[in-house]
Amino acid sequence: MNLDRFREPVLALFRIVVGFMFFCHGLASLFGVLGGNQGSGQAVDFASWPGWWAALIQFVCGALVLLGLFTRGSAVLASGSMAYAYFVVHQPSALLPLNNHGELAAMYSWAFLLIAVLGPGAWALDQFVLHRGGARQRKLATADASSTR
Repeated sequence: MNLDRFREPVLALFRIVVGFMFFCHGLASLFGVLGGNQGSGQAVDFASWPGWWAALIQFVCGALVLLGLFTRGSAVLASGSMAYAYFVVHQPSALLPLNNHGELAAMYSWAFLLIAVLGPGAWALDQFVLHRGGARQRKLATADASSTR
């Protein structure tokens, strides 16, 4: 059985699920909903470093990755923010994620890196934006070619 035919839809579903979960973390931390920041029922203080900024990245990048819009750039930013969280917040207390409670940060970092490298898969708004931009470039090139004749 050839599983390669499922590559694009499975990649899209992976992107959608990871983006949705990341978005929910940001939503909870920014607005104190869905259990709030780290289950406290509260939102993080506005503009506090690094919590509020991390939550903003989670909210915005999670939504963009979920939709498949500006996917690669959003995934790189999300991956980097989770790597920062791992090495600055978790790793100083212990080397291994199992011991320092950094599994989630490490998994998100690698998941977003995978999305950044492999792209958004099927069902991404990037396909419409890139396709539309490509059509506009072809139209401009055709207009330039006909005006030089």
